[in-house]
Amino acid sequence: MMDILYNLDLEQLTGIPSDIFVIGLALIVVILIIIVIINAVKTTKMRKSYRIFMEGKNGQSLENILLERLKQMERVISTEEENRKQVKEVMDHLDHTYQKVGLVKYNAFNEMGGKLSFSLALLNRKNDGFILNAMHSREGCFTYIKEVINGNAVILLADEEKEALEMALKDE
Repeated sequence: MMDILYNLDLEQLTGIPSDIFVIGLALIVVILIIIVIINAVKTTKMRKSYRIFMEGKNGQSLENILLERLKQMERVISTEEENRKQVKEVMDHLDHTYQKVGLVKYNAFNEMGGKLSFSLALLNRKNDGFILNAMHSREGCFTYIKEVINGNAVILLADEEKEALEMALKDE
């Protein structure tokens, strides 16, 4: 039986000519050598990086560095929580501040020259606030105020007051 195996030709076993088979094996060997070289280069780089990382360090110093970084992270987290509280407080205060403004100057009476009268609309971020109207005449200056709730006036508005309110509402 052994004699039969020795007498068999490689081409009879594989169906591939022996020249091509040897060339194929040589190509596989070259590819494997290239892979080994690439792995050796990567390993060398990794060892170099590890040596640089560990240079002058021991397990205790690395532990201290990690603990220091964890403490820094805790400080960052607590600072972030404080910032959130402060931003919420500022946003709550914004409800009570006037942020939107509309101003219209006009001539209330034809006999007077110049635009000395005005309508001033002041609104917060919820569009609540007031319209201040000052009418200037020869006899004096008359001022009155009209309340605004959710962008709507409680009392009927004059044209200049409506214009001032529209300007304030556009000021978002």
